[in-house]
Amino acid sequence: MTAVAAARRYALLNALLWLPAGLYLVPLVLLMLDRGLTVSTIAVVGVAYGLTIAVLELPTGGLADVLGRRPVLIASAVAGAAGLLLLGLADTVALFLASAVLRGAARALSTGPLEAWYVDTVHAERGRETDLTAGLARGEVAASLALGAGTLIGGLLPLVLGRVGPLPALAVPVLMAAGVEVLRAVLTTSLPEPPHARPALGVVLRGVPATVVTGLRMAGRDRALTRLMLAAGGAGVALGTIELLTPAWLAGLSTGPRAAATYAVVAAAGFGADAIGGMLAAGAVRRFASHARAATAGWTVSAVALAGLAGCAMLSGTVALVLAGIAYCVLFIGLGAAFPAQAHLLHERVEPGERATMLSVQSLLMQAVGAVAIPVIGWQATRHGIEAGYTISAVVLLASAGLFLRLRDGSRPAVPAPVG
Repeated sequence: MTAVAAARRYALLNALLWLPAGLYLVPLVLLMLDRGLTVSTIAVVGVAYGLTIAVLELPTGGLADVLGRRPVLIASAVAGAAGLLLLGLADTVALFLASAVLRGAARALSTGPLEAWYVDTVHAERGRETDLTAGLARGEVAASLALGAGTLIGGLLPLVLGRVGPLPALAVPVLMAAGVEVLRAVLTTSLPEPPHARPALGVVLRGVPATVVTGLRMAGRDRALTRLMLAAGGAGVALGTIELLTPAWLAGLSTGPRAAATYAVVAAAGFGADAIGGMLAAGAVRRFASHARAATAGWTVSAVALAGLAGCAMLSGTVALVLAGIAYCVLFIGLGAAFPAQAHLLHERVEPGERATMLSVQSLLMQAVGAVAIPVIGWQATRHGIEAGYTISAVVLLASAGLFLRLRDGSRPAVPAPVG
């Protein structure tokens, strides 16, 4: 497969990977409430989902490096379809917990293999000197648009449908998401992958831990990789803060059935802004003549936008809401423009046999940093107001932008024509 064709396939599969998450984002909690679960029980289901991801993140990344990208991606789609089908039909706590475990396994399995497949394909045809920014940005744009469209559908469709036979309308977007996962599994079966030996099960089981250990050692030994991982953790804090505090900001705007629709529109606007940022990513690298400087600029813009949200939280009225909406979108534009440049810096420092593992290490670090920081930010927001939480997150993100300073592209002084 050519690099251009790989970029198109990567964008398509990335959209199908994230569309289900958008479809069930809004109905998830509301559906469990409708089935009789309490808020505390729903929190336990959420913990089961998060723990499953944390436990499987690194092993599944290593599995993709040892066994291959395609089988792991197919397994993630199958697990995702099963988990979402169970979520749409569940009526007991045990079934919701089983759904959470399956969805968590699907998320862990999907972290890294698709991006690793795209990078390997481009490197195989054009060499490691090729600029990956445009192709990675194309995938991010596709994912953001899919998330935005899915969030709007998942939030607005239940208001239109009412009940659908024996099912509540909230279950319809969830079952649609399961169908998308089935489609992703089918399309992934034709994903071309460079030939590799089919190891026996024992070899696979022995190879995965070794690959994981190698990835962890690399992340700790290579200072540039360590900086990139920590910067990703700072971005994870910013995104977690938005997910935590934005619903509280919206709580005063609408209540009852319209609350889900309001959240869907705002979340979709953020995903759309992220897509715009992705469209600007390759141009930012050319403008700054450096992936590191482009990432620094994007992180800094987003940190300033978070500070702007803190200022808006201290105001009131329509003007404050409009300004907050602008700051919210600017935040995602900055991150959307910066993430592809940050990803390029990571990939040029990693060998193919460790690529999916390193992406899993990065994902796990983002979650771990967020798990420590977000409760503190939430506590401060409760004591001192939402603006305090936004301010702390802005400081963390600005500090993580400094991690890109003095980082250099690992190969060339000039930026060649982009792929994709």
